[in-house]
Amino acid sequence: MRLAVRIALAAGLALLIALIMHEGSAVLIPLARAGGVLLWLVPLHALPILLDSLGWRALIARTRETRVGTLFWIASVREGINRLLPAANIGGELVGIRLLAETGVDGVAAAASVTTEVVLTLFSQYLFVALGVAFLLRLTHTVRLADGVLIGLAASLPVIVLLAVLLRYGSIFARMERLAVRVLGEQKLSFLAGQSARLDAAVRELVTDRPRLLTTMAWQLTGMVAGSLETWLALRWLGHPVPFGAAIALESLTMTVRNFVFLVPAGLGVQEASLVAFGALLGIDGDLALALSLAKRMREILFGVPALLSWYWVEGRRELQHVRGSGKY
Repeated sequence: MRLAVRIALAAGLALLIALIMHEGSAVLIPLARAGGVLLWLVPLHALPILLDSLGWRALIARTRETRVGTLFWIASVREGINRLLPAANIGGELVGIRLLAETGVDGVAAAASVTTEVVLTLFSQYLFVALGVAFLLRLTHTVRLADGVLIGLAASLPVIVLLAVLLRYGSIFARMERLAVRVLGEQKLSFLAGQSARLDAAVRELVTDRPRLLTTMAWQLTGMVAGSLETWLALRWLGHPVPFGAAIALESLTMTVRNFVFLVPAGLGVQEASLVAFGALLGIDGDLALALSLAKRMREILFGVPALLSWYWVEGRRELQHVRGSGKY
């Protein structure tokens, strides 16, 4: 897995360098024109994170009320790990489960909420991409590239539905535990005894609560649309205003490609190539698309790094308290 990530990172970095070299110094012109106003993208990103946290809270509230501020911080850490660290878009979820459990939420309930939320995110992203494709077709009156996306949507829907059905009826985690025991031995995995069955049961309880699922998806989809404000405002500040529908198309399609090629850390090169390709359909030149991507990278770093540093601080403080409590300090 590590080798695959390293190869993907090298390929993505090479693609990014090639794109920047192709456009040359023209990429810097819109960035210089916008200047410091692009820093407003950093606090603006709190809005989609907050809306997503409200959706997550709807799932957790089935077992325990949790403060929105706490979930907002955990969600920020999750995103920082997935976006800035070579975690293949899953490390953030694992850390999120542990951080949520440390707030007093039962560990199995925490894992069930994150698992269910991830699956619902796939459905919400599906709807978001469908909305983006609709805007793309309306604005460009062409099916070039969009037809491929439509085929991808049609092909991916059965996979998402199958995953949801397996979570509801398939006892996935119990099967995974049995497989792991056969491979690694029962003694090494004794701590998992009974937990997978509890997790399957907790997930089934969540996925049968339709009002709660619909509430979560509504918050998630609203957050994704709100996230398109970043693209819409950034392009306006870069000197190329576009309709909000175009921003939704760019945001949704780029997000889909980046999530699909999840092995590439931080989506290096993947995000840039997607913005250039889909931006061309909307009349956005390559240099402007790359400038938009660099503005997004700036926001990812300035928003994500403080979240990661706060997480490191919390972990360090907890470890210090553990050492003091054990008498080793």
